[in-house]
Amino acid sequence: MTSASFITRASLAADLAVLGLASGDAVMVHAAVSKVGRLLDGPDTIIAALSDAVGPAGTVLAYADWEARYEDLVDEDGRVPPEWREHIRPFDPQRSRAIRDNGVLPEFLRTTPGALRSGNPGASVVAFGAKAEWFTADHPLDYGYGEGSPLAKLVEAGGKVLMLGAPLDTLTLLHHAEHLADIPGKRIRRIEVPLATPTGTQWRMIEEFDTGDPIVAGLAEDYFGGIVTEFLANGQGRQALVGSAPSVLVDAAAITAFGVRWLESRLGSPSPSF
Repeated sequence: MTSASFITRASLAADLAVLGLASGDAVMVHAAVSKVGRLLDGPDTIIAALSDAVGPAGTVLAYADWEARYEDLVDEDGRVPPEWREHIRPFDPQRSRAIRDNGVLPEFLRTTPGALRSGNPGASVVAFGAKAEWFTADHPLDYGYGEGSPLAKLVEAGGKVLMLGAPLDTLTLLHHAEHLADIPGKRIRRIEVPLATPTGTQWRMIEEFDTGDPIVAGLAEDYFGGIVTEFLANGQGRQALVGSAPSVLVDAAAITAFGVRWLESRLGSPSPSF
């Protein structure tokens, strides 16, 4: 590639097809956009190429979370001090920014015309395509990485996860495996969240397994990366360059089942086969 060359929508779509993305797929993408290369239309090139690869019957998803910087203010019970409450903007699925820690792609996807976002603030997922409404509807506020969540639906739909140059320990679907795994001592987090409603801001205490730290004590901070690495070493998943980015494509159900077994074999009782 010369210094004047760009990576195009068509070339990315071709790379994605070689990696194994196919028409009709539902795919959750995690992207380190800078690793993909010099994109002709910036991150929108990636979204367009993904849409081309999965076609009109497919769906593109990304983990959004939200910019909840106020969480540093909460007390030991997860409550926000009264003097701060009026200054905190509520979560609005249509307007609240995706968290910056996940890179730029989730916010670009969120603001793509036709994209939808689920209603659980910290576990929110954006989706674009044929099943966007189904994926984002009725997202439980408590335990938002478990049953009924977009992550559970990705497994149910036979979806895939694409790590587009992204670190393997950022594979969010493994939070669903944490939820499902039968292991003792899971950390639980409770925090007050402001929600935008037609009648104004409503504060609600949300409870979930802690996704900010390893689910139980004794696990490495980046242990998700170890799970994915072992999964790939066992001959599952596919790896190839997409643009200039070393990329990985895994089956959502398979990596979830592998994650559950990995956790339970070390920390709990074996699970039934998936």
